[in-house]
Amino acid sequence: MARAPVPASPIITMGRIGVDLYPLQVGVGLEEVTSFGKFLGGSATNVAVAAARLGHQDVATVTAVGNDPFGRWLRTEMKRLGVKDDFVETTEDLLTPITFCEIFPPDDFPLYFYRRPTAPDLQLRPYDIPLRSIVEAKLFWFTGTGLSQEPSYWAHMTSLEHRGRTQHTVFDLDWRDMFWRERHIASERYAEALKYSTVAVGNKAECEVAVGETEPERAADALLERGVEIAIVKQGPKGTLAKTRDERIELPPTKAHTVNGLGAGDAFGGSVVDGLLRGLPLEEMVRRASAAGAIVASRLECSTAMPTAEEIDAVVAAGDTAVLGERP
Repeated sequence: MARAPVPASPIITMGRIGVDLYPLQVGVGLEEVTSFGKFLGGSATNVAVAAARLGHQDVATVTAVGNDPFGRWLRTEMKRLGVKDDFVETTEDLLTPITFCEIFPPDDFPLYFYRRPTAPDLQLRPYDIPLRSIVEAKLFWFTGTGLSQEPSYWAHMTSLEHRGRTQHTVFDLDWRDMFWRERHIASERYAEALKYSTVAVGNKAECEVAVGETEPERAADALLERGVEIAIVKQGPKGTLAKTRDERIELPPTKAHTVNGLGAGDAFGGSVVDGLLRGLPLEEMVRRASAAGAIVASRLECSTAMPTAEEIDAVVAAGDTAVLGERP
């Protein structure tokens, strides 16, 4: 079946950016690692890259970097990967953050964020934000991490208040406790952001922060009760549950030999963006997103590992027979 044309729809993501330094030695701690690969990172930026990889040409990320070599490289790299840097601020006061990880397949990937006491993207203020572009975007994607500090929370809420609950406004629940002083503050801020969201995407732990529920069915229902139109709950090895007010689907995970699971969620998100803008049925959208996540999990890096539409097509067509990647 021929793939429908990709709509020329402005996509804006907002949130983290940084340099990912991933070890080229697998299965050992950082103490023993001798070499690293350098990749563009940050959840919101990775989602934008994933959408661009699927053929969307009008994609931009609202974020900020330091005035340093890493910041200059990130702007160059995001453009190389198809994401506009028009809305990237540069600060003189903070260095561009870096993130290290350790790789212990199949399910242990500790992260070490060098973003303290803060990072440029968490210092975005309302007057740094392209409010008109956010209001007019066909899809606006934002993350929970962006709500964790001021003035970033202020900037996010200003953006959401101007945009309103406009289709498609996607909240990536993206809970990372190391960025928050107190959990109850996160829950309060998530509740405020949900008032403007039409789609919510998160795992069970993130749903607990957002709506106080970890059981997937109750979590999805609670998100719908908060007003979102589509609730997507990722259940790890049990697959994905997605619900609207009229439809419920649950799909098993796409099988893969995991090399590095850190970019899978961003690939999933980029495919959800693609599915929303192309108006795909809910089951097809989630199936493709699951395949996209599995493809990236079977590779070392994140941003440069994002799959093409043709790669996703092949995995979906293979169905249950698809097992991605070689066993580490």
